[in-house]
Amino acid sequence: MTIQVGDRLPGATLTVIGDAPHPASTSELFAGRRIVLFCVPGAFTPTCSEKHLPGYVEHFAQFRERGVDVACLAVNDAFVLKAWARAQHVPDGLTMLADGNADFVRALGLEMDATKYGMGMRGKRFALYADDGVVKVLAIEAPGEFRVSSAEAMLAAI
Repeated sequence: MTIQVGDRLPGATLTVIGDAPHPASTSELFAGRRIVLFCVPGAFTPTCSEKHLPGYVEHFAQFRERGVDVACLAVNDAFVLKAWARAQHVPDGLTMLADGNADFVRALGLEMDATKYGMGMRGKRFALYADDGVVKVLAIEAPGEFRVSSAEAMLAAI
């Protein structure tokens, strides 16, 4: 079942990308925080690299001015995500989260089977706003779309 507004984010362990990637539970990551979490189908893929992540990098200060943290989630390994963050000039404070085995996106009910494209299981393109681990806004893109999960759309929604 797909997560809904009002639901608590499910438990999972993600890898936080930083100087040294390290595991963290979703309860550690989301408890007591107001956060926009957006998911990209894959690091270094066209829409993700040309629009999705760059929009959040560009508008990062606006989220912070509102007291909202930002995290990017991808079903990639930590090393790929770290290289992508560096290539995209991700600012300090914008949290990059690797869900290498798609455990978290499956728990959210937002997994996407991209095996016909040679990409395996991935996360759908989405964004959510959570307050203390409870989903307040959920924006899931239709296949091939990029509108409702953009930084601009989330700024307007929160």
